Amino acid sequence: MAALQKVRNAGPLVVGALFLGLIGFIATDWTRVVEVFSMSSHNTVGTINGKDIDLQDYNNMVDEYTSVIKASNGLTNLSDEQMQSIRDQVWQNLVETELIANEANELGLTVTDKELQQILIKGEHPMLQQTMFTNQQGKFDYTLLKQTMDQCKEIMNTPESSADLIEQAQSLTQWWSFMEKNLRNTILAQKYQSLLAACIISNPVAAQQNFDARTNEKTLLMAALPYSSIMDSEIEVTDKDLKAKYQEYKNQFEVLVETRDIKYIDIAVKASKEDEAELNAQMNDYAQQLKDGAAPAKIIREARSLVAYSTLPVSKNALPTDIANQVDTMKAGQQVGPYYNSADNTMNIVRLISAQTLPDSIQYRIIGIPAMDMTLAEKSADSIMNAIKAGTPFDTIAKKYNQSGEKVWMASAQYEGMTIDETNKKFIQAISTATAGSLQKVVLDGQSVVVLNVLETRNPIKKFDVAVVKTAVEFSKQTYDKAFSNFSSFLAGKDAEAIDTLAAKSGYRILERDNLSSAEHTIGGVSNTRDALRWIFNEDTKVGDVSPLYECGNNDYLMCVVLTGITPKGYLSWKQEDVKRYLTDEVIKDKKAKLLQDKLAAAKSVAEAAKLSGAVSDTLSNVTFAYPVFVRMVGQMEPVLSGISSADEKGTFKTAVRGNGAVYAYEVLAADKQDTKFDEKAESDMLTQNYLRYINGFQNDLYRKANVEDRRYIFY
Repeated sequence: MAALQKVRNAGPLVVGALFLGLIGFIATDWTRVVEVFSMSSHNTVGTINGKDIDLQDYNNMVDEYTSVIKASNGLTNLSDEQMQSIRDQVWQNLVETELIANEANELGLTVTDKELQQILIKGEHPMLQQTMFTNQQGKFDYTLLKQTMDQCKEIMNTPESSADLIEQAQSLTQWWSFMEKNLRNTILAQKYQSLLAACIISNPVAAQQNFDARTNEKTLLMAALPYSSIMDSEIEVTDKDLKAKYQEYKNQFEVLVETRDIKYIDIAVKASKEDEAELNAQMNDYAQQLKDGAAPAKIIREARSLVAYSTLPVSKNALPTDIANQVDTMKAGQQVGPYYNSADNTMNIVRLISAQTLPDSIQYRIIGIPAMDMTLAEKSADSIMNAIKAGTPFDTIAKKYNQSGEKVWMASAQYEGMTIDETNKKFIQAISTATAGSLQKVVLDGQSVVVLNVLETRNPIKKFDVAVVKTAVEFSKQTYDKAFSNFSSFLAGKDAEAIDTLAAKSGYRILERDNLSSAEHTIGGVSNTRDALRWIFNEDTKVGDVSPLYECGNNDYLMCVVLTGITPKGYLSWKQEDVKRYLTDEVIKDKKAKLLQDKLAAAKSVAEAAKLSGAVSDTLSNVTFAYPVFVRMVGQMEPVLSGISSADEKGTFKTAVRGNGAVYAYEVLAADKQDTKFDEKAESDMLTQNYLRYINGFQNDLYRKANVEDRRYIFY
């Protein structure tokens, strides 16, 4: 089905549209977006607004989205990383949908079938423009959608339909069902967002104020006493000071989820010198066999090379970077290696068999002649070629054989790096080596003949027939067993304190990770650490406990974890190290500001202030209320100067003004206005965009209210 092919061709656009317009709920600063609670059900992956999310239901959603991704991109398999990304996207989408749905239900907001139908017919929603159902003008075509869906339904309800055709129809139907559900959710979210935005509307007065804030400029002569002019050690900070500051900033230290602190040892198992020596011997043998004329395909297969051998010449783009750099400087018959490439930890041999200049893009058309009798088929091909040479249009003859004879472009990227059978290799070879305007007969597989007409060739590039033996430097089973045994022996019978004390002496490095959330999927960037994460977040794991030894990564890592801290949901203690450090910095800044304000208060002019010990001075131009001014001499953005000076007239002097990085005295040298005309609509639109940012804050409040619990780490 052509429609399905359009899905595949539009893959990146389709995938990018799947969650278009859905609102992100972002937790910042001290927060995490996922909280872990103890739940009774073993089949519950989480809870949203008190609603349990069943494991099977969640898996069904994941499967649905996975099918869409595969169909959209023409894929059959996805990597573990891709699957984890899909699970995360599905969960995020589920959370967002549930939060909006709950609020929408209370407000009476819905998206009716009739409303959705009208949106489809109108065809202007951004999500629709990213689908395959667009006309030549790039606009969504509802008629095309309906025709395609009707066609799919007919195929699936017709017993005579082929299995492949039914599968394609099912895939396309599933894809549109997914898109339609996301469209409905997106429209509902947009309704909710618009309702909130309507609560904060701009007006002419606000528009004028916004304009003035951007266009009224001041020039300031300032003198500053930077906080850095006083040593931190000169400031006394008491617990009373810290407690008072903590109450002032307490909301910043709210933790929405439980996090955990760990220490861990991870060991990357690497090839031993003995392993490397054995591989070197093998590679030298392969190199010698290639020099002696052995078949490249045979050697590459025996070596289990990471780069397959292609009898078709390939461009540099089809080769790994290090190999491409080699062949570009080599001559035909030349061989390089074995050599080690540290970038991908491989040993390499490169033998350039030949190089030739071939077109990268070719336009052609064909007429295929299937045959039980190859002699008759070749005679038919000869007759066709004679008729074409005599002036009969190509497409006229093609139609007699129930073929379109349409013109097709083939680019190197369409086949390079893919597994290609001998028939297709022969066909591609014929196309690649033909000259523009040529007409030829190509006998393919003993069962078919093709009349090939190459119309145009473009972008001639250098292509290579190259044999590459690229083999990873891997450890042996003996090496892995030795690393496992040594690490096991070290851990045996040791508590957290002993591990901490003896690790370095035994050649192991202890790493630390604070504020680890169950939403994370790896520890220290090592893949396949799910078992370790389950142990870390298990309710029975206590601070000071030592985990079992885990085999992680691609069976090339060993790991042991010690739980060092648990930060429960709620407010962080003022005594916590990072909180205390933050509070201390703020108290020191407060006390420095008071001392410097007292010092600067007596100054009657900027000139007098500039003479004080430690003072710096400068002229600040184009200072507006809308944008914080950057004070170069202090190295800080100072919104207080922008704000206070906006109401001052020329000649105004102020002193002892506290900023982010200093205490200031300033005089307004000039008060000017930019030569810009007031545009009420433009200013109102700008304000509206600013108001929408406030809405994100409301949405974060929705998340807090929803008490979202995520326990997916147990299952994945």
